[in-house]
Amino acid sequence: MSPSNRNIPPEERLIFALDVPTVEEAKSLVEELGESVRFYKLGLEIFMAGGYYEFIDWLRARGKKVFVDLKFFDVPETVKRAVRQLNGRGVTFATVHGNDGILRAAAEAKGDVKILAVTMLTSLDQGDIEDLGFKADVKSVVLSRAKRALEVGCDGVISSGLEAPALRENLDERLIIITPGIRPVKNTDDQKRTVDIEDAFRNGADYIVIGRPIKNAPDRKAAAEEIQRRIAAVFARAQ
Repeated sequence: MSPSNRNIPPEERLIFALDVPTVEEAKSLVEELGESVRFYKLGLEIFMAGGYYEFIDWLRARGKKVFVDLKFFDVPETVKRAVRQLNGRGVTFATVHGNDGILRAAAEAKGDVKILAVTMLTSLDQGDIEDLGFKADVKSVVLSRAKRALEVGCDGVISSGLEAPALRENLDERLIIITPGIRPVKNTDDQKRTVDIEDAFRNGADYIVIGRPIKNAPDRKAAAEEIQRRIAAVFARAQ
């Protein structure tokens, strides 16, 4: 497949997972990375550190884009009210987990936030899916969940790069695909369904999420800049 032709600046296609225990450490990392990262994902760890909204404001004041990755999962009305709290805060994406009713409620309340449905965590493989009681292969589960998410008003999905080609082949081009579990080199951690940078985009991803390969690098800014170089090369070749 060819890379996504969505009109996204190449430097914004890298989303850094800001998974650290304190806001102070998060701010230090953002300042260290400088212009090498334009887009940040804020998950549960930094949420539990306190000052989540204030930190979003701090990032936005520095021209950064924000992805709220809290995977909202509750009764539909509660999810609707939670998503509504994000309106007007400059948040680009928010993740929601769950069935059609939960996803629909989030979509109804999204305002200026794009809602991303979680299809299947990249830390799960076929064996885990069977343990959870699903009587289908991973690709079928992801495709089914993504199709329903689009039908109820979500803007996109979180999906492994392994399933992205099937999503692009079978679903509307409006669907935004964000691919986590990116490993620039051989994988040795808890992520199971991984791809590298180039394959993720060739498979149809619009954005990739990278955390540990940058955070654990000896020179974090250099690692991010190298990833940005590789992303730019993918899209330069596609033109």
